[in-house]
Amino acid sequence: MAIRTRRPGPAAPARGGSRRRRLPLRLLLPLLFLVALMAMLLLRGYVHSEILADHRINSSAAADDKVPEKIRKGGPVIDTRGDRAQSLTIPDRHVVLTFDDGPDPVWTPKVLDVLKKHDAHAVFFVTGTMASRYPDLVERIVEEGHEIGLHTFNHPDLSLQSKERIDWELSQTQLAITGAAGIRTSLFRPPYSSQAAAMDNNSWPVTEYIGDRGYITVVNTHDSEDWRKPGVPEIIERATPEDGKGGVVLMHDSGGDRHQTVQALDRMLPELKDEGYAFDNLTEALDAPSAHSPVTGVELWKGKAWVFLVQASDKITGVLVVGLAIVGFLVIARFVLMLVLSAAHARKVRRRGFSWGPPITEPVSVLVPAYNEAKCIENTVRSLMASDHPIEVIVVDDGSSDGTARIVESLRLPNVRVVRQLNAGKPAALNRGVANARHDIIVMMDGDTVFEPTTVRELVQPFADPRVGAVAGNAKVGNKDKLIGAWQHIEYVMGFNLDRRMYDVLQCMPTIPGAVGAFRRSALERVGGMSDDTLAEDTDITMAIHRDGWKVVYAENARAWTEAPESVQQLWSQRYRWSYGTMQAIWKHRRALVDRGPSGRFGRVGLPLVSLFMVLAPLLAPLIDVFLIYGLIFGPTGKTILAWFGVLAIQAACAAYAFVLDKEKLTPLLSLPLQQILYRQLMYVVLLQSWITALTGGRLRWQKLRRKGGVSAPPGAAAAPPVMDGRPVA
Repeated sequence: MAIRTRRPGPAAPARGGSRRRRLPLRLLLPLLFLVALMAMLLLRGYVHSEILADHRINSSAAADDKVPEKIRKGGPVIDTRGDRAQSLTIPDRHVVLTFDDGPDPVWTPKVLDVLKKHDAHAVFFVTGTMASRYPDLVERIVEEGHEIGLHTFNHPDLSLQSKERIDWELSQTQLAITGAAGIRTSLFRPPYSSQAAAMDNNSWPVTEYIGDRGYITVVNTHDSEDWRKPGVPEIIERATPEDGKGGVVLMHDSGGDRHQTVQALDRMLPELKDEGYAFDNLTEALDAPSAHSPVTGVELWKGKAWVFLVQASDKITGVLVVGLAIVGFLVIARFVLMLVLSAAHARKVRRRGFSWGPPITEPVSVLVPAYNEAKCIENTVRSLMASDHPIEVIVVDDGSSDGTARIVESLRLPNVRVVRQLNAGKPAALNRGVANARHDIIVMMDGDTVFEPTTVRELVQPFADPRVGAVAGNAKVGNKDKLIGAWQHIEYVMGFNLDRRMYDVLQCMPTIPGAVGAFRRSALERVGGMSDDTLAEDTDITMAIHRDGWKVVYAENARAWTEAPESVQQLWSQRYRWSYGTMQAIWKHRRALVDRGPSGRFGRVGLPLVSLFMVLAPLLAPLIDVFLIYGLIFGPTGKTILAWFGVLAIQAACAAYAFVLDKEKLTPLLSLPLQQILYRQLMYVVLLQSWITALTGGRLRWQKLRRKGGVSAPPGAAAAPPVMDGRPVA
């Protein structure tokens, strides 16, 4: 049941015909947030070679007849930039150390430290993925006098790639280097390359094309094979040129444990220097102009923007992973708490001979605040007439314009009064009802809800305990024959009522549902009655009663059947108000965290649990689905599916237990997987919108839900016959 703070006026006619419908801001902001989040995740996947990476290797043998003989028998530096291909050799007593696949955050700094220690220079052939992720290391490499070369972005075998893919690999790697160090480089080493003599008809066309793009290809003369970890002596032997000749030595500063590489360098550099070797970068050894050229202007800012986005995506993804761990912990912790404590609650209230005290038999007042409930109000009032507990019914008409009050009055039912007021909101209507109530126990319900004959009696029995100030009833979905209704039915049984059992045991019940709740008049008066400070007046009053020292308990057999929203728009409006109102109530009662006595006990137990389980966990829960989609598309698919079904199995077990406790059929649980995929996303966007409203200081109004009057009687019960003057009418 929902009540407006003011009535809607007539719609203004559109000028100049129909207007183009724009996406509402409440949808646009969450949508933009989700798009940005997915973009960051995809960027992270691309940079980490999880997306668009090609790990194929061309292992087929190929002829080499198209490779010029002077290239195959030439040096390790191949220049195909001009009309004629040429190769260059490294002068004697000069060694060009080259390191592939980095920069690595662990091993590259160690390699650089050893090079600096022995005053040696080298060439680092970096991949775009690593350069994008660790730009500070690229900058350090350049600043310490070493040269940078391209080793592609994702390390694919270029002989299997199109020219467009080759261009992409080159440009993306240059972009990363530019963003990290503000330079471009003309050096290139293809992945899986070897010596010039190994050039064949597969690799040669790539080398020619690379030259056309302005790059010099650098292979090697000595492969240390340090990736095999053969031992420090073996690495040194393989990396040492013979008979004083020069050479290009292939080593690695990434791709795994490189401690043998670092140790080999620390021994090899001083030994070979004593033999007269110089360790230069490539252009120093060839006495050629630097391979680096500075970048300025737009291209420089493009590079910096790329590096910034990659860094942001890594940090955001790291936060998401932490968030996923948090939500996983919260989900499992909540399920464990609910299962254990709800079982304890059921054992307590269902044991033979349990009672709250002497039976409550005195009459109670039932308040029905109503705003434009013409379709539902007769069913509501007639269900109360079937109550097996003595009651008076007060229908507070809050300025309805559809004849709600007139319908109730025309029924001429005994012990039913109508109180009219100008539209002032639900809290004011309830306070007006309390002021007109004759009895000390006040039952509150919504105008779209029907009670079972035993509901009132079951609801008021806990007041036999003088410490009880309020009682939460068992709100259930009456129109659960539709898919949206079935999903809400699962949510009510599992999420709400199982929660209330848990909170009852912990003595920190956060909400008396507006559909079915009861209050001791003295408790209401002590806390000042219903407040309009928040949009969740039921949560607000419950927290206030806790803080005043009263107990709030759950009566599982006090069932009320309410009409749940049947459209996405109506459901959105309802949950948006609930979410935002809950945030307001938490903020309003935040001082309970530092209070003493009952208020402090609630603040240090109830408020954290409500914040974690009702605000934080639902906000983070879609991370499970985001990583599910990512894992299904980019892998590891098997582990992703297994993890998701594991979470679903836990939820299904918890839901089944809740249904058994509530004596409900398990059939609706067949739609649980679909609910987790679709319904949860809607609740996430609603909660995100509530956060945005709260953070921007927005003020949300009550929104009236359109009712169809589809819940005329509790399931399994016949509709009550019309009554006049206390007697059935044919």
